[in-house]
Amino acid sequence: MGGLVFTGGPIWTGDGARPEALAADGGRIVAVGRRAEVVAALDGRPYDLVDLGGRLLVPGLHDAHVHPVSGALERLRCDLSDLHDRAAYASAVGAYAAANPGRDWVTGGGWSMSAFPGGLPRREDLDAAAPGRPVFLPNRDHHSAWVSSAALARAGIDASTPDPRNGRIERDDDGSPSGVLHEAAMDLVAPLLPQDTDADYDRALEEAQRYLFSLGVTGWQDAIVGAYAGARDQFGTYLRAEREGRLRARVAGALWWERDRGAEQIERFVQRRAEAGRGRFRTGIVKIMQDGVAENFTAAMLQPYVGKGFCGTSNVEPAALKGFVAELDRAGFAVHFHAIGDRAVRECLDAVEASGGTRRHHIAHLHVVHPDDVPRFAALGVTANIQALWATHHEQNDTLCVPFFGAERVPHQYPFGAIARSGGRLAAGSDWPVSTPDPWPAIHVAVHRTEPPGSAESAWPAAQTPMLPEQALTLEQALTAYTAGSAYVSHLDDETGTLTPGKAADLVVLDRDPFRPDAELHAVRADLVFVDGTVVHER
Repeated sequence: MGGLVFTGGPIWTGDGARPEALAADGGRIVAVGRRAEVVAALDGRPYDLVDLGGRLLVPGLHDAHVHPVSGALERLRCDLSDLHDRAAYASAVGAYAAANPGRDWVTGGGWSMSAFPGGLPRREDLDAAAPGRPVFLPNRDHHSAWVSSAALARAGIDASTPDPRNGRIERDDDGSPSGVLHEAAMDLVAPLLPQDTDADYDRALEEAQRYLFSLGVTGWQDAIVGAYAGARDQFGTYLRAEREGRLRARVAGALWWERDRGAEQIERFVQRRAEAGRGRFRTGIVKIMQDGVAENFTAAMLQPYVGKGFCGTSNVEPAALKGFVAELDRAGFAVHFHAIGDRAVRECLDAVEASGGTRRHHIAHLHVVHPDDVPRFAALGVTANIQALWATHHEQNDTLCVPFFGAERVPHQYPFGAIARSGGRLAAGSDWPVSTPDPWPAIHVAVHRTEPPGSAESAWPAAQTPMLPEQALTLEQALTAYTAGSAYVSHLDDETGTLTPGKAADLVVLDRDPFRPDAELHAVRADLVFVDGTVVHER
């Protein structure tokens, strides 16, 4: 394989340099600088010239919070993610059921809570669309599932079934289940779902990798490696893909902390870390989901939800969390926390502080953060792992969250700018299949705090009113979060994240220069994508 020289357009290295050219050879970046200098660094070896034609060259983007296997499986099944109303969902479920008469269960997912009154669909719609068929469809955030009467019956869920710990069954006035299961209540049905095969998961990972490469994402952190909400453990899927040479991306796996267990899990995590090694798939991170989501009132808040009289759920008791984080830190693991509510964020920060943590701990989502906790990210060395696409006025947030936060908490939503100004480090991810894995609509929101033009939510009346514009980031900050910041929390910054000589030639040629004033950030596309200097996507 010959070398490559990129020139003829701007090059964003991620470290402040603005070179004229970049050379890569043998899968690594050899030199950046003036064209003559980088060509000389190839020592006379042959090379192909890549003319940027005014387009921007950037490091391969890294998604710091994504569920790629689940995302690809949904794309291959009853996929509701591109639909936006009750009638369309019912039609899609009916069509899928009719097209797959040999499948006992109807599975897939991707529905939006904003399509239903109070965010709650009903079992009767599924019963009519797929008569007699058990249906299990997680919503976009995978914290709730829409189920049919047949699914409830098979699981033995009725008016006498108690809510499980860390879960809730939505009910009618007589106590009968209405068709939505939240959080751990999904586990009442999940064991009955058809078991996916190794081949199903292998195919899904390959589809996810192809799709992410097409978006310029060359690496990611899988935010749950373990069995969760009906999905099987994909640890073996990654090992097979790496050992068989099918895994081209660089992946960090966040090992799933089972909420009903304790520190006895750590021994198995140590074994898995050793088994994975330090190749393309690494597992030095543990995922702890400290709360749920605000839409179903399971996000843990410091003060009660308006009109509800309760404050949400801490999945791990705060005192126990401190002990677990300390043990994980001593064992050499970074913790990837899920925290939506301000109490959950504080509990995670308190746990890191109590542990004297020295690892690359990070907190994802950060829907509501109390101002007193904003400077603690920098002080404790905790990275804010942001899902910027959500930081807009859109129907689901404005109708299902904001009214229950109250006026005092509304200004505390997604404080990315404040965290950055206080010296905090940012990483960025999509949470696909919760939302699109395309980084550029999210970067648009990070910079503008408005819905991307043409998005499913862009028709909402307030969609083009910036949400807390003082929390916007610069394009430089947002792109750094999606490259160097995300590589850092995934412990992959030795290989990628910046265009630095010696690092892997994971490179993306965009279709434009997004730093130009007339660039439409939401519409940026990847024209050429390289991993180790080899093309993995060409548009």
